[in-house]
Amino acid sequence: MHRQQASSFSPSSSSRSSSSPARYSPYSTLLPRYVASVKEEYEDLPHRHAGGELTNHTLLHETMSVSSLSTKPLSHLPAKRGLPRLRRALSPTFRSRIRMNLGNHEETSKSLYLGIDFGTSGARYALIDKQGAIHSEGKRTYPSVGNATDWASSWKEALFHLLGDVPSIYRPSISSISIDGTSATTLIIDRNNGGLLAGPFLYNESFPDALPAVESIAPANHTVCSGSSTLCKLVSWWNSNCGHDSALLMHQSDWLLWLLHGEYGVSDYNNTLKVGYDPEIDSYPSWLMAQPYAHMLPSVRAPGAPIGPIKEDLRSQFGFSKNCVVCTGTTDSIAAFLAARTTEPGKAVTSLGSTMAIKLLSKVRVEDARFGVYSHRLDDMWLVGGASNTGGAVLRQIFTDDQLLVLSRDIDPSVPSSLDYYPLPKKGERFPVSDPSMVPRLQPRPDSDVEYLHGILESIARIEANGYKLLKELGATAMEEVFTAGGGAQNEKWTVIRERVLGVPVRKAEQTEAAYGAALLALKGAIS
Repeated sequence: MHRQQASSFSPSSSSRSSSSPARYSPYSTLLPRYVASVKEEYEDLPHRHAGGELTNHTLLHETMSVSSLSTKPLSHLPAKRGLPRLRRALSPTFRSRIRMNLGNHEETSKSLYLGIDFGTSGARYALIDKQGAIHSEGKRTYPSVGNATDWASSWKEALFHLLGDVPSIYRPSISSISIDGTSATTLIIDRNNGGLLAGPFLYNESFPDALPAVESIAPANHTVCSGSSTLCKLVSWWNSNCGHDSALLMHQSDWLLWLLHGEYGVSDYNNTLKVGYDPEIDSYPSWLMAQPYAHMLPSVRAPGAPIGPIKEDLRSQFGFSKNCVVCTGTTDSIAAFLAARTTEPGKAVTSLGSTMAIKLLSKVRVEDARFGVYSHRLDDMWLVGGASNTGGAVLRQIFTDDQLLVLSRDIDPSVPSSLDYYPLPKKGERFPVSDPSMVPRLQPRPDSDVEYLHGILESIARIEANGYKLLKELGATAMEEVFTAGGGAQNEKWTVIRERVLGVPVRKAEQTEAAYGAALLALKGAIS
């Protein structure tokens, strides 16, 4: 899914560092090098803040609960033993005191795991330990780009800034790294030199010119039979550049991870779903491998699988451990689902960011390109869902952050809105209706901004409800409870509206950021 990072409709802190409660005696002897490193990191924070590296850095005491986290890896296909491992809790409740304090000795020798989330407008990192306690978090907005090809350099810049934002005292303890990215965001690179041949083609870009060719080779209503699928992007490029033997397809997170480990052509079975990979048989289907561009397809591993060590120049530059391993990633919506730690069929996660994605844990695999519905494998079950273009991006086009905050306070969420909209940031919808020509419907606008916002929020909730209803009609397990991730989880009035419209309990996930899910994948890779 494609979420707004630290969305404006849910103000939040942009960066923080933490550690477990101090085990330090004032009579302990501290190594001068350790003191110097901590002092340098602490004194450097104001400068990084002023320079825009950290939009806000919290050095105050906070308390965070982390419950029912599992560090067991997601099994590769077609294993039937994965969910019991996911359900196994490390502890009922783990509490961590979050602070950065020169007076306390921070335990930096323990292994840490870094997850990085690349959303639609920014990137975020989360650094956790084996128990799931967050030690540091930070975010970056993408630098301005002049055209589509600049996105790659923008992402690269954000990635290396985030690596630099991780407090230096933690970096030697990082055992593994994983990255998630937006689904179906695609690049074509030259495997001979790593140069960018085409793209990036963003998640919501449609290539209808390639759709007839894709539909002629794929099974009816297959996930790839959508103009915005990765395969349509590949075929559209191939039709104009056939015969390029060194060309290689990479997804956004594949490419960003490649910058860290340097091994060409490695992906995961979540990202490759929309290029045609079949997670049920754990391979590309024969109809796809028979095509002349099959050599462009990446090799596929399970999400969170170790790829290789971080490149030596980067390890030296940022001070990572020689044992730091880079692991395969996933899509941002899958990472958000993993962060919510939902393991029972009928439980769902709605990610509310720039756009809206729903994911439902189902006993049955459901796919239908006519409606933008697809299924990811999650151990012995299926993560069924779709991604709509509605969401926070529409709200940001109409209201400022302050307006959203103030106007939401005056909404009575128990009263249904009579306004019927279909909020989209621009023409085109993917799910629960796949229609590239659908135009936004945001009229009539009432005189009251409170009523207008109420109508938009409720209309988005109706789209969400229609999405879950469609999944059930197609055969998925019925939705029983919804957890909310992304920026929209912060809006309590919206949560009440959605609970009324959906007719099931709706609550905020304990961890709402996809970066946390990516960190769990890094943890999986380190212990696998």
